[in-house]
Amino acid sequence: MWGLVFLRIFFILVCGIAGAALKSVPQFYGILGGLAIGIVVVLIEAMARKVSLKGLTSAVFGICLGLLLAKLFGEALKVFHMDKIIVDNTQYIVSVIFIYLGLTLGLKGESEFNVVIPYVKFKRQELREEAIVVDTSSIIDGRILDIVKTGFLEARFLVARFVLNELQALADSTDHMKRQKGKRGIEMLHLLKKEPNIEVVIFDDEVTAVKTVDEKIIHLGKERDAKVLTTDYNLNRIAQLQGVQVLNINDLANALKPIFVAGERFSLRLVKEGKEHNQSIGYLDDGTMVVVENAKWLIGKTANVEVNSVLQSPSGRIVFAKLVN
Repeated sequence: MWGLVFLRIFFILVCGIAGAALKSVPQFYGILGGLAIGIVVVLIEAMARKVSLKGLTSAVFGICLGLLLAKLFGEALKVFHMDKIIVDNTQYIVSVIFIYLGLTLGLKGESEFNVVIPYVKFKRQELREEAIVVDTSSIIDGRILDIVKTGFLEARFLVARFVLNELQALADSTDHMKRQKGKRGIEMLHLLKKEPNIEVVIFDDEVTAVKTVDEKIIHLGKERDAKVLTTDYNLNRIAQLQGVQVLNINDLANALKPIFVAGERFSLRLVKEGKEHNQSIGYLDDGTMVVVENAKWLIGKTANVEVNSVLQSPSGRIVFAKLVN
């Protein structure tokens, strides 16, 4: 991040120096013109937000491509029989611009370079390119580790310092439940750092524009153009309203639950009384709640039930059923 900022500033200064070296214009105007051109080029380059980092190999390719284009442009100018000083100055400036554009293109990369060079495809960079900001709830939840172990998720997990501070505060709490959650979250981070499919990055960026942890998570997601991983329903909704893409573990779990249709039958152990009269409640292995009509007298026993309907709510799926026979 800071390397790219430094490169942009350095390029603008080089453009100013290149403008000062022009022979056909006063030095002062040459410097101003060079700086102006540099700023415009940097602004154009900064708009290319979808280009991702590809590493040193891509950067070298970008530089070579820039030099080649600059050379071709210089040769094209000679066809017009222009004044030699103008041709030299133009070729000098264009060379600097093309080298810079090629270098930044290489640094930020393209997903595939084999479009430019047929039959050549660079090997995927070892460091994961997709960035995901991880919030406290998803770390404490623990299912993130199981998802990573399956290999379905490969990314760079960004864990902010204030998230670590929140876990530390929970681990040091006098409340037993909070203390257990904090310790579980810290242990999860240690286990995640050992997984080969992901990279866990702890960063110290301080977010002063907002106060709450949820607002800071959303701000980082927008600032770094990253997704947010959470199990918090409210954070999920607020982030989506602000245009931040969210990976909600609860949504994933609900999507993987078996789908029931009316008339389907299965056995279920009834464990407690329902809210309505004579209802009883049981739970499937995945945690799905099943509400059974006229089955209060069977609490504590296993009964055969038949599905009436299924209700999908933001908090999960509820199955309504009746007793068979």
